[in-house]
Amino acid sequence: MTKSLKTVQLSHGGGGKEMDQLIKSVFFEAFNNPILCSEEDAAKLHLSGPVAFTTDSFTVAPLFFAGGNIGKLAIAGTVNDLAMMAAQPEYLSCSFIIEEGFAIDDLVTIVNSMAAELHQSGARIVCGDTKVVPKGCADGLFINTTGIGRIIYPDVSANNIVAGDAIIVSRDIGRHGATILMAREGLALESELTSDCATLWPIVEQLIAANIPIHAMRDATRGGLSAVLNEWAKASNIGIDVNESAIPVADEVKGLCELFGFEPFDLANEGTFIIALPQAIAQGAIEVMQRYGHCQQAAIIGHATSAHSGKVVLTTPWGSHRYLDLPQGELLPRIC
Repeated sequence: MTKSLKTVQLSHGGGGKEMDQLIKSVFFEAFNNPILCSEEDAAKLHLSGPVAFTTDSFTVAPLFFAGGNIGKLAIAGTVNDLAMMAAQPEYLSCSFIIEEGFAIDDLVTIVNSMAAELHQSGARIVCGDTKVVPKGCADGLFINTTGIGRIIYPDVSANNIVAGDAIIVSRDIGRHGATILMAREGLALESELTSDCATLWPIVEQLIAANIPIHAMRDATRGGLSAVLNEWAKASNIGIDVNESAIPVADEVKGLCELFGFEPFDLANEGTFIIALPQAIAQGAIEVMQRYGHCQQAAIIGHATSAHSGKVVLTTPWGSHRYLDLPQGELLPRIC
């Protein structure tokens, strides 16, 4: 019955036959695994040792964008939060709030992209929930994902950064925020700009396997690079010096920032992370990221310092200095 319908109906959230058909034909089909398909009220998990636990909700507009969609974003976003704690992603929950009338073909596309993204980390969706709300009560589709991962490299924390640590960015910044802006404003560029939306666990796993001593990691999502560096400076009570010329930024992102008056440092990313580690091992970490993590633009962009504690100082291409503050105001609503 579900396959013959083109849109989601209120009955798909009613707990009856239609809901069962939707769950079996769409969600179980994509996320098939023994824990999920046992259809218990709660998943039975096997955990040992310290674990990381995170949750996030995704309400991006538009739902589809160059380089991804809300489903891929939901999986990558939650898996990345685990990866930034050096935790191997294992189990995810997933809840859907679907607006009545949402196209089933679009739902299937989104769910299949989630299944594909799960393969990047080996994580499994083991429980979930589906709610259908009347038309006008939600903007198409909202997704909540919660993740659990086994910590395999302990003590990665924003509190562990010390003076002299190198600050590394994994790739060019601001792509996701710029891509969402471009889609929302209907802009067309000669060179296609895509979101950096991607799962980061494979890169982190390679760094851990190479015995790289990691002090802190953070994916630069809302608030971008600026937010991460300011949070780190305050958490570790150190200063951070950053060289603007060393920060990789795509020409398309620079152009959009000039057009709208934004700074690329403030724009969101969904597959870019910042790492702090000892200066002596920084170049080795770059080589691992470039060789095994496809992070060809990975770069050392600055260092931690005992000066100006709690502040981030940016050195411009002209040699002047200014504080790189936390972003203020609403830059781009609903970027994730």
